[in-house]
Amino acid sequence: MASTIDVKKKQDLKKWLEMPYNNRELSWLDFNARVLEEAFEKENPIMERCNFLSITASNLDEFFMVRVAGVLDNIHRGTNKPDPSGLTPKMQMKKISEKVHAFAEKQYNCYNRSIIPSLRANGINFVKADEMTDEQKAFADDYFQRVVFPVLTPMAVDTSRPFPLLANKSLNIAVLLTNAEGEEFYALVQVPSILPRFLELPAKGKRDFITLERIITIHLGELFELYNIKQSAAFRITRDSDLDIDEDTEDLMEEIKKSIKKRQRGVPVRLEFSKKCHKSIRKFLVDALHVTEDEIYVQHGPLDLTFLSKFARIKGCEKLCFEPITPVNPPAEFYDCDDIFEAIREKDRLVHHPYESFDVVVDFVKKAAKDPNVLAIKQTLYRVSGNSPIVAALIKAAENGKQVTVLVELKARFDEENNIQWATKLEKAGCHVIYGLTGLKTHCKICLVVRKDEDGIRRYLHMGTGNYNDSTARFYTDIGMFTCREEYGLDASSLFNTLTGYSLPPEYNKFIVAPQGMRPFFEEMIRKEIENAKQGLPASITAKVNSLVDPAIISLLYEASQAGVKIELIVRGICCLIPGLKGWSENIKVISIVGQLLEHSRIFKFENNGNPLYYLGSADWMQRNLDRRVELVFPVEDEDIKNRVEQILKVTLKDTVNARKQLPDTTYHLVDKRGRKRLNSQKHFSKLAQQAQNAVKKQTYVRTVGTPIVPAKEGEKAE
Repeated sequence: MASTIDVKKKQDLKKWLEMPYNNRELSWLDFNARVLEEAFEKENPIMERCNFLSITASNLDEFFMVRVAGVLDNIHRGTNKPDPSGLTPKMQMKKISEKVHAFAEKQYNCYNRSIIPSLRANGINFVKADEMTDEQKAFADDYFQRVVFPVLTPMAVDTSRPFPLLANKSLNIAVLLTNAEGEEFYALVQVPSILPRFLELPAKGKRDFITLERIITIHLGELFELYNIKQSAAFRITRDSDLDIDEDTEDLMEEIKKSIKKRQRGVPVRLEFSKKCHKSIRKFLVDALHVTEDEIYVQHGPLDLTFLSKFARIKGCEKLCFEPITPVNPPAEFYDCDDIFEAIREKDRLVHHPYESFDVVVDFVKKAAKDPNVLAIKQTLYRVSGNSPIVAALIKAAENGKQVTVLVELKARFDEENNIQWATKLEKAGCHVIYGLTGLKTHCKICLVVRKDEDGIRRYLHMGTGNYNDSTARFYTDIGMFTCREEYGLDASSLFNTLTGYSLPPEYNKFIVAPQGMRPFFEEMIRKEIENAKQGLPASITAKVNSLVDPAIISLLYEASQAGVKIELIVRGICCLIPGLKGWSENIKVISIVGQLLEHSRIFKFENNGNPLYYLGSADWMQRNLDRRVELVFPVEDEDIKNRVEQILKVTLKDTVNARKQLPDTTYHLVDKRGRKRLNSQKHFSKLAQQAQNAVKKQTYVRTVGTPIVPAKEGEKAE
């Protein structure tokens, strides 16, 4: 059996190597470049451009900590197997290095030539030491003595004091010192991350700021009074941070805690210097950290541009930001609904975040926690906020005597510590907490409420495309659906039984669940469209996902295109499929939306011979989602909701502001606006949500108060 599987894998790889396939890592870098374009875009408010630049830096940190670290690990292991694009790990690393070095140069061009001049034009400046007034110098000196100096720990490096372990992503200053005899010594000063990265200085008629590392550099002499400061330079290291977890351990939580500690001392995969780094300091750091030349990045500005995200939100600069998209609350679907359970019994309800408030999801759990008729609550949690009202409601439910089962995914990358804390609190409150399945991440988004109604036990469900995170729900676009359909409820119970016990994966009525059933489902749906196209029947596929990587799905989409199936794909990030290639993908269109909000919803539509089928869920078209995670995709059956989902897809595909179209050479360009109306899909959805709520308000007023009195038209008498 094993040999048969191996043969199939080789056959699949041979097939994939013959088809057009863009390397995953290079495609991701193209996505980050699209975000950087928003930082250059002069139509965007300046503080938002700062934020976009910060996002590119944060994205790149994670890319190095996980993806680059993984490629380097394969190289060190001697792996020479090509990926579906035909690149071996060494070939990938060469291309990644070239692309990231060029990208970093663009980042700092953006900062120095676009961001800084635009800030200055708005009366905002980052000042250097020689630009400070006497008043500003006195202010910075006082701040250093009172706040900064007590926190600093200068660290000498010599034969008795070895090079210290520097935390991942920490910002440091390397110092070259000389004594009275002219002997050279090295020392390090860590820029404390616990303090704000920038300080506002007193200024009249403008706003002046200085970075924390610059303040420390000015005062280095006070840290090394017995030595002369010959040179100093800021530097930053990024470490391999992908956790290696032994899931066969008896205590998964303890194993993850150990792995988190290892993250801080992972192998360095990137070393960043400031532009003016002295060659002696450079050699000292390279030798101490054992990095190669390809892993060195010389930056022409302040290191770690992620600080710009907080800078972009400083008080007094609100007019230099996007006009906020304010969620309507309550959404039209739940307007004037005193009883959320009654509303769900009437019909399925859909909410579109953040245009419609996430509070309705929080209220669903809160009311279930208090309702004496609710018997049990079962929920999956992947990423939650630091002060989660959802978790607070689940704790309250347990305290109220309800059966509460929560699957907290401890392996959610970079949220492990937060999730461990929540899991501990939930357990202490009496909730039954599950940590997930061995070898699989639980990524599905579902909440099941079991309630005793007048006519018997009923299951109420919320299912979504995004996390139960009230914080990210303000700027992630996601969709949630409420239902109490019996078949969905049965499926939900079966899913939770599989997650919490030893039940075999069931035959679901409506749910499509990975890792057992999702890949065959999507492959079957694409094949049906191929058959319909071959028979001359209506055939099309529309999908909105975060990433499209899976070679088998891509191969099928190429086959569908060749059969005449019209395919429209909205892929925010990585897209390994290449559209518009003759003989392969002429019938495939790919766009990426990068705008004020982060596009996160997953939507699938299959034409099905003129009777379209719509699905929502948590899964992207990636191997990890289809094969190595517990994911949930569910059908939309309510006609009103089908129409809304269709509208979401149509409006998104017509975007002329945030959309970029992928060309056959894999580059992305803003869509052609000629002959088309200016349409920002995100602003449009916000407007639609407002209009829907206003329409329901008016209907409610008429129903409860009567026909509103309207002014008489000219020439008529008012009655």
